[in-house]
Amino acid sequence: MKKKVSELNESDLKPKFVERYKSICPNYDEFIKWSFEFLRRSIRINTLKASVKDIRERIEKKGWTLTPIPWCKEGFWIEGERRDVGNLSEHTLGYIYIQEAASMIPPIVLDPKPGEKVLDMCAAPGSKASQIAQYMKNKGVLIANDYKGERIAALGINIQRMGISNTIITLMQGQWFKNLEFDRILVDAPCSGTGTIRKSYKTINIWNPTMIKRLAGIQKQIITTAFKMLKKGGTLVYSTCSLEPEEDEAVVDHLLSQFKDAKLQDINLKLKRSPAITEFEDKKYSPEVKKCLRLWPQDNDTEGFFVAKVKKV
Repeated sequence: MKKKVSELNESDLKPKFVERYKSICPNYDEFIKWSFEFLRRSIRINTLKASVKDIRERIEKKGWTLTPIPWCKEGFWIEGERRDVGNLSEHTLGYIYIQEAASMIPPIVLDPKPGEKVLDMCAAPGSKASQIAQYMKNKGVLIANDYKGERIAALGINIQRMGISNTIITLMQGQWFKNLEFDRILVDAPCSGTGTIRKSYKTINIWNPTMIKRLAGIQKQIITTAFKMLKKGGTLVYSTCSLEPEEDEAVVDHLLSQFKDAKLQDINLKLKRSPAITEFEDKKYSPEVKKCLRLWPQDNDTEGFFVAKVKKV
């Protein structure tokens, strides 16, 4: 019988997983404790359709409690007697997007402006793409790309539901983009998802070092392609919901070693953060990776997440 997340314990983890995370996590016991807690529900209010104030009041009148997320002025943790946030009329009408709190960080760090040309290379199902379009105020052009047809369907539905009109949806492998130029690019890369144990038990089942190495190779191809398409002075944000150094700091280190005009930027947000990993197994990474944002589930009661901000100087 399949276990619920709340029923898991350390005995359900693979020995290699335990060994690895004891070596890289500042507080392994806290990581395990928080990884087996239910994830708080959260929403982002869509200011393309209404103000934060109006939608917050509208939802609270229905008996829900909204608590502001410190790093996102449109974001709220939501609690109520019911759990079916997706059945709210505000969701159906595109006034809100159900989005994990840490997932809101990459578009905030990207900081897209109205009128710019922006690329979201791995956009489906559309949480970050719709947030980017929201910050662009539907002005300029956003290319929202993904590589699987079934994922594109969800992306298209969400783009329409949120009232977005400046977005072009494309279907292709991110690493095959070429001959284009963008002001800002988001690479929310396909990853092992080890930061998402709180909502997905299958993450533990499918975890293995071979898969991580394969994904890291794809991630390096994608981030390299993205940087080549970035305008001088442009900003690239690389993010994953993985906690694996090979998918996070190692990928950023690879980019820095390939391009001398790639410079990591500081990320200053109202949240608790953990130190970046500067070496893993037999490899040492550039000291610059200390500027990356590494979030463990216990830091802010969210998913685990990784974000890096790169500028082409």
